[in-house]
Amino acid sequence: MSWMFGAICPRKGEGAGLVLPRCNTQAMNAHLKEISLTVDAGAHAVLIPGQAGWHVTARLDVPDNITLLFLPPKAPELNPVENIWQFMRDN
Repeated sequence: MSWMFGAICPRKGEGAGLVLPRCNTQAMNAHLKEISLTVDAGAHAVLIPGQAGWHVTARLDVPDNITLLFLPPKAPELNPVENIWQFMRDN
């Protein structure tokens, strides 16, 4: 099994993503590092994750050029990626 981690910059139309063998804090830290490398010099990214345990743990190493703005718990309708997962389940 593999897990996809991804983030998109709507202004630039660019993304950062990883396919990893596990979905845990270590994987999320790798994802944050990957995002950080794609942020333009002098710019700042806002990442809007859900409330998964690996998103909210105090053990995250959030780079200085990223701010996490969490979605409210139990609100999958606010997370556009949930539409992809529903499509995959339905098809």
